[in-house]
Amino acid sequence: MSGITRRAFAASSVAAATSALLMPARAQAYPARPVTLIVPWGAGGGTDATAHMIATLLEKELGQPFNVVNRTGGSGVVGHAEIATAPPDGYTIGMLTVEIAMLHWQAVTHLTPRNFTPLALMNEDPPGIQVSTSSPYKTVKELMDAIKAAPPGRFTASGTGQGGIWHLALVGWMQAMGLPANQVVWSASNGAAPAMQDLAAGSLDLTTCSVPEARATIEAGQARSLAIMAPARNPIFPDVPTLKEALGVDYSTSSWRGIGAPRGLAPQVAARLTAALKKVYDSAAFRDFMTRRGFGTVWRDAGQFASFMDRADGQMGQAMKAAGFAKA
Repeated sequence: MSGITRRAFAASSVAAATSALLMPARAQAYPARPVTLIVPWGAGGGTDATAHMIATLLEKELGQPFNVVNRTGGSGVVGHAEIATAPPDGYTIGMLTVEIAMLHWQAVTHLTPRNFTPLALMNEDPPGIQVSTSSPYKTVKELMDAIKAAPPGRFTASGTGQGGIWHLALVGWMQAMGLPANQVVWSASNGAAPAMQDLAAGSLDLTTCSVPEARATIEAGQARSLAIMAPARNPIFPDVPTLKEALGVDYSTSSWRGIGAPRGLAPQVAARLTAALKKVYDSAAFRDFMTRRGFGTVWRDAGQFASFMDRADGQMGQAMKAAGFAKA
């Protein structure tokens, strides 16, 4: 190689190296390093388990580790705030849950769905209406007729804490039937599992938690689900009718889980993540995981998820105002 050729080759190599060093981050392949997936709820729960499955499958799709980090506290506020305030570079994403459409109405946080870049909705579980097997009510119509005929406060329900998603589901159902928000008294509990135990023991008239959460008690022969508050039946529980089928009431709500990022995420990064999440959603591994746990699967892309959260936000606000919980 001549001196001129060697000098030219060296110069071109230096230029190429310099160009690579100066290449803007947005032009590099994403992801170029591990990604953090924040979960606003504790380890071992349904949201955490779902996040771990999604993270494992995203790693296979995108070739970088997706590390699940639990940030708990404030009924979901702490974790959602950490997602919202992270740099919008695609290296911090998180699990968004229904609480982000609820808590700002109670002035617990300023965060709303608009503080995030929605990527995909992947899970939705509508509430069911459960009674114990010793209950005289065999259909939701029989139960509703009895609730209508009784004075306010005669019937007692539970499924979560005061003002939680399943309480608001009950309030919305009462409103849809033209009844006062407090027609059925809410007995606060630490979640669906203890509420179902109380139902089986006879200390409650009904619960409005999701059917997957009630599944163990139902399969033990201690409870039955009379209806779900959803547009269509859950294929995992095909014998449970919708409220519209059973009562002619077009009311639905749900607990849900989706993936989002801080507001301001670059469109090309958001599109890459959404495409990868669609492959995760379509995979047999994800479907089998969700089916085994009785979790509902639903796909809404970024734009559909944004519209969905806006509707959920309005619905939660209406229910909270009716129940007297809204402060904003």
